[in-house]
Amino acid sequence: MLYIVATPIGNLSEITYRAVEVLKSVDFIAAEDTRHTMDLLRAYDIKKPMISYHKFSERAASAGIINHLKEGKDIALVSDAGMPLISDPGSVLVEELIENGLEYTVISGACACVNAVVLSGLDASSFLMAGFLPEKTADRTKAVAKVKDVETTLVFYSPPHNVLKDLEFLFDSLGRRKAAVVREISKLHEEVVRGYLGEMPEFTVKGEMVIVVEKAESAAQRLGELTVVDHVKHYMSLGYDKMKAVKLVAADRKVSKSVVYAETLNL
Repeated sequence: MLYIVATPIGNLSEITYRAVEVLKSVDFIAAEDTRHTMDLLRAYDIKKPMISYHKFSERAASAGIINHLKEGKDIALVSDAGMPLISDPGSVLVEELIENGLEYTVISGACACVNAVVLSGLDASSFLMAGFLPEKTADRTKAVAKVKDVETTLVFYSPPHNVLKDLEFLFDSLGRRKAAVVREISKLHEEVVRGYLGEMPEFTVKGEMVIVVEKAESAAQRLGELTVVDHVKHYMSLGYDKMKAVKLVAADRKVSKSVVYAETLNL
């Protein structure tokens, strides 16, 4: 069995009893950075051999893990912090497990995305985890364009050397929206800074960051900012005749059709 094990994102005490038990019981631990994981293992007196599994060796390392599993070995997969696969290595291995008909399970635990959404104070009823923004401007423009109009809270991971650049880019792309920068989650210097894109208060640029951004306005809200005439023109541009467009606008604005019609006599 492969166990995908969540590890602490800050405070080492934030690991489940089950995670510790699993790490003590497996034959191997596949770690993103064996040196980093060693600190966690020492803290809980876990003495197990480790193998390296990071984003630059996923394909080759996955093949070795598959072979060990077929031999009947139990293996735990961990990343440096939080849940593997969530902006961390592991997806290649999971794909190959499924292709080979091998089972795996998840050992629950910390995930920076969830903590950041709750700490942000923004709508937590639904959110989209967008991960790290690409480095190239063209690629990040495409990435943000895909989520710009999504009516749910957006979550972006950001390394400290990129966070100011990322905030500026998000402001240019998304406009003035409520936002929060959460850093050093669950650590001694945990900090949450809330404001608006383009107007964020100063914060310490140190440690891993999560940027949480307010959801987009609904289509009805955006259309409601148009004049009545432009609102009707919008629907007509989609192929509706004038009377159907008037009816749709009246429904959007929650007014009678006669009110909308009166303003569009010359249209």
